[in-house]
Amino acid sequence: QVQLVESGGGLVQPGGSLKLSCVASGSIASFSAMGWFRQTPGNQRELIATLVNGGSTIYADSVKGRFAISIDNRKNTVYLQMDSLKPEDTAVYYCNARLTPLQWSDYWGQGTQVAVSS
Repeated sequence: QVQLVESGGGLVQPGGSLKLSCVASGSIASFSAMGWFRQTPGNQRELIATLVNGGSTIYADSVKGRFAISIDNRKNTVYLQMDSLKPEDTAVYYCNARLTPLQWSDYWGQGTQVAVSS
């Protein structure tokens, strides 16, 4: 089972930027896709960015044009560049691996906290 370790969160002012990282225990290239999710208290995890094996990307409307997902296969690492951050981006961010076109991994790491506040 793939293990994932997220890092890079922190406190940032509105309009600022952060870059999150997620290191996978296995070869990312073997997965159908990699994705970033986020969760706020009392809410379900929300898929916000997907990078499909082959290179296409999909973003939630709430982050489109501000966030960018990328992969370094040599490092088995997925990144999420977050720009023009807003207070509503405050959440715990998680990455996950899509094992098949219809199934995400059941494993969730601890996530990394992002807080956007002045």
